Amino acid sequence: MSDTDLLFTPAAKAAALIRDRKLSPVEYVDVVLKAIDHAQPKLNCFREVMADEARRDARKAEEAVARGDALGPLHGVPVSIKDLVDVKGVHTRHGSAIFEDNIAQADDVLVQRLRAAGAIIVGKATTPEFGVKGLTDGPSFGITRNPWNLERTPGGSSGGGASAVAAGLGPISLGTDGAGSIRGPASCSGLVGLKPTLGAVPADTTRDAFGNNVFAGPLSRTITDAAIMHAVLVGPSDKDPWSLSGPSQKPLSPKLAGRDLAGVRIGYIELTANPRIAADVRTNTRASLAAWEAMGAVVEEVTEKIDWIEYEGRVLYQANFAVFCAQYLPKWQNRMDPVTLAFMDRGAKFSLADFRNAQFARTALFRKIQALFQRYDFIVTPTNSRTALDVTHDAANDEVLVDGVKCGITRQGWTSYQYPFNLTGHPALALPSGFGTDGLPTSVQIVGKWGAETDILRLGALLEDAQPWAQHRPALS
Repeated sequence: MSDTDLLFTPAAKAAALIRDRKLSPVEYVDVVLKAIDHAQPKLNCFREVMADEARRDARKAEEAVARGDALGPLHGVPVSIKDLVDVKGVHTRHGSAIFEDNIAQADDVLVQRLRAAGAIIVGKATTPEFGVKGLTDGPSFGITRNPWNLERTPGGSSGGGASAVAAGLGPISLGTDGAGSIRGPASCSGLVGLKPTLGAVPADTTRDAFGNNVFAGPLSRTITDAAIMHAVLVGPSDKDPWSLSGPSQKPLSPKLAGRDLAGVRIGYIELTANPRIAADVRTNTRASLAAWEAMGAVVEEVTEKIDWIEYEGRVLYQANFAVFCAQYLPKWQNRMDPVTLAFMDRGAKFSLADFRNAQFARTALFRKIQALFQRYDFIVTPTNSRTALDVTHDAANDEVLVDGVKCGITRQGWTSYQYPFNLTGHPALALPSGFGTDGLPTSVQIVGKWGAETDILRLGALLEDAQPWAQHRPALS
């Protein structure tokens, strides 16, 4: 196998080769680190490369294979970690100059679980300041670029991990998703991205564990890899109250056991809070729906009006940053991202009544989605309204152009399909649906019932089989 083919080998296959002693973890990690050295100046997808630590862990992984130890499902597989998640002894900078010297004292519980599964951490992936926006750039580290087109963003805020996986710099990455930050980068970068059910994967570090809308999950090139990584991450933690009684993985629905989807009902939503969808995204999304219909599924367009609480979502999102970041303004304002500052300014103008009404609206939206699931097994939408934006896009002020028409700022005009399901807690999966007319990936989103990660992954796998994607690679040289 060539080095290039190895770089684009799925994690599941690589782990199997390692278990069969057909692939050396040391050699595998060396190939990935060499590729990172080559691609990092172009992509800027890593905030910190952990070369020495990765080589040390690869040697330990190889020794475990030689001893005949029991091996985890990701044994010897390189993985990147978003720079919002702690890795012991390594900087957690949160994409900000404020935390330039912050070194984590312990592994996050999810990093612990990845290590226990045998994964080898090769670096911390870039994120915009505090994960605040849907592009990945910032004054403390520059611009992270999309390997499909260096003038386009890989999305945000898990854009560094998405850029790395799309470029073959490790087959999986741990992302977080507070308003679409896994699914948006997956959409921009031609990847699979899973936001789990609230409580399925613990969020140990969130400040507001009870009002939480932040999730963690995989970015990968295949459904199988996403499923494996998700299975590694699930389970309770005593720091996250939702996880203590929250759903783990429900068993696969009998309706999805084979390739015959007879009896499966899909509700299709073409627009949420956005006024427009690009023609190529619509075409590719409807082709995905047609593929499921060909397997026997019934697809019905959802026609009733739903209040997607775009305004109330902004209240919750921007008020959070206004409060969280206020302590840093006196010392750090001149070194913070202007987008962070703009969101803080807007968030500070909301009243307590605005905030409480937004929380009430969140509950109302949850109940509306639950009502839809009385009729449908799945809800399907596009993941983004168009392909990846230019890297120079100002997320706070520039309007998104969809087929040449201005459609509001990013959360109104581009990523509006994602945040509602952070607020309701339902699991959501983004996966490739084809290419746009500009040659960049498009994506479809599958939303499932609470705890139904297994079901949405299975429905995604059937589409992946019908419309194979993993053979496509960006022409990054």
